[in-house]
This record gives sequence, C-alpha cells and structure tokens, in this order.
Amino acid sequence: MNNLIEKFSAVRDVDFGHDVTVVQPVNIYGCRIGSNTFVGPFVEIQKSVVIGQRCKIQSHSFICELVSIGDDCFIGHGVMFVNDLFSAGGPARGDKTLWKKTLIGDNVSIGSNATILPVSICSNVVIGAGAVVTKNIEKPGVYAGNPAKKIR
Repeated sequence: MNNLIEKFSAVRDVDFGHDVTVVQPVNIYGCRIGSNTFVGPFVEIQKSVVIGQRCKIQSHSFICELVSIGDDCFIGHGVMFVNDLFSAGGPARGDKTLWKKTLIGDNVSIGSNATILPVSICSNVVIGAGAVVTKNIEKPGVYAGNPAKKIR
C-alpha cells in the first residue's frame, strides 16, 4: 500500500504586473507581483504576499504570508521571512491569529541568507548578508549582524 501524497510546485492564482520574469521551478500562489519584477528559481511566495514593482527576488528565498515588499527592492539568495514567532511555545499549527506581518519599504536591499522576523523596515535600508532582523528599522542606513544593528 502506497501512502504517498504528491504535491507539485506551481504558479497559480497570481496577479502579475507587466513584464514579470519567473524562473522555474518555483512555488508561487495567491499573491501579487508588480511590473518588471524578477523571481529566481527555487523561490516560494505564499498567498496574500504583495511584492512591488522593479524588485529582484533571488533563488532559494522564502516569502511567507503576511509579507509586503515595496518597490525597487532586492531580496538576496536564501532570504527567509518568518511570520510565526512561536508565541504559544511552539508552531502556531494552523492558528493564523498568532502570525505577525512584515512590511518592507521601498528601495530596500536584503543580503543573502538574512532572516527577517515580523518587523517593519523603512525605505532606503540595506540589510547585510546573514543578518537577523528582530526589531523594526525606522531609520535609513546599513544594518548587519545577529541581531541586526545599524552600522552606518
């Protein structure tokens, strides 16, 4: 007896702007992606995500529900967005009322392998590679480290 349940990556129910490039394989569903945006391979973008215009989402990144990304943003390779802070002592396990949102302003660059917890990041910010953003960023500048701090 075979108990295998197969699911396949896909692009479905996506509101695309003009001239969007998506490199397969990806798993993108129920979201909105603005004009002239590039999405690299092995990316997952979940439902209700909004990505602005002229963005570049590099390979192996994960953009979970409740994330909004402004215009002219760069998301490096392997960037992980988080919406569940395990506030009940473990995973929310389907209780989406425990999830939190992330808001990214315009002209934000996030370096490879950064982790972005549920925060707000203002416009004109650079997040260094490998940084872990745990708190809101309210002033433009360059942020790096774990936890991310303004370095200039």
